[in-house]
Amino acid sequence: MKKSRGLRFYVPEKKNRFPIVSEIFVCMMVALISAFMAVVCVYFFGMKCSVVGSSMEPGLYNGQEILVNRFAYVLFVPKKGDVVVFLPHGNENSHYYVKRIVAGPGDVVQIREGKLWVNDVVSELIDGEISDPGIAENAITLQNGQYFCMGDNPMDGEDSRQANIGPVDKGDMIGIAWWHMAREEEKMGRIH
Repeated sequence: MKKSRGLRFYVPEKKNRFPIVSEIFVCMMVALISAFMAVVCVYFFGMKCSVVGSSMEPGLYNGQEILVNRFAYVLFVPKKGDVVVFLPHGNENSHYYVKRIVAGPGDVVQIREGKLWVNDVVSELIDGEISDPGIAENAITLQNGQYFCMGDNPMDGEDSRQANIGPVDKGDMIGIAWWHMAREEEKMGRIH
């Protein structure tokens, strides 16, 4: 009997002789695409800057590099406790300031008895004695879009207490501190 030469719908599968090689290739491609996307995200939504001065010690130190998320405040509102990067009054000729938000819009800020008072309650965000109250010697009511920013080490550095900086407008904020590079001693395990 003769076989018919009609249509054939069955196509034999090609056997992959090297399945592990193709899996490794797929994993490498996924890793490369992920790395590329991470670099693109950091480049477009982030930036790198250095901390100037010791006003944020012990958390951040002079010369330490941090990554800044510039996109965060497009979607979200700054909140108390955030470490932010800003240019005072939008001054492009100034260095970037890295400080902590201690009060927001509608809050009443005053420094008295060596402590930071927000809405007549001692703030826990700033620890230690504050010897120079600056413009916060008298009560300051923050307007809409204004934030009072201070360093974690209030004995050093400039922040919202100084008249040349004052309350920081949301529009002058570059972004929120995203990630910081550790000191070399910490990386090497010398400091615990």
